[in-house]
Amino acid sequence: MATKRKTTTDAIEILERRHYAGRPDRLADLEKARLHAQLAQEIYARRKAMGLTQAELAKRAKTSVSAICRLEDADYDGHSLNAVVRVMAALNRKLEFRVIPLKKVAAQPA
Repeated sequence: MATKRKTTTDAIEILERRHYAGRPDRLADLEKARLHAQLAQEIYARRKAMGLTQAELAKRAKTSVSAICRLEDADYDGHSLNAVVRVMAALNRKLEFRVIPLKKVAAQPA
């Protein structure tokens, strides 16, 4: 006997059920996209808060303007750890990193 799913109008919940529930590969891609978006937003927000242009930040970080532009692009997934560390240092920030266990993904009915 199949259990009846609770009806919802929550768009996020519907999308999660349809596209992510029980699909660890898609969940991993989503988590990766969130990380890239968070990194891009942090670099952009901090640069703006310091009143720097991309060119000024590039000069401080000893990199190119195009590298800064790519790092501020949430869709860019070729981040170099060395470049990110240099940019964060130029923004008076330290990159903190920790390793945490993955959450177990329970298979849910689609």
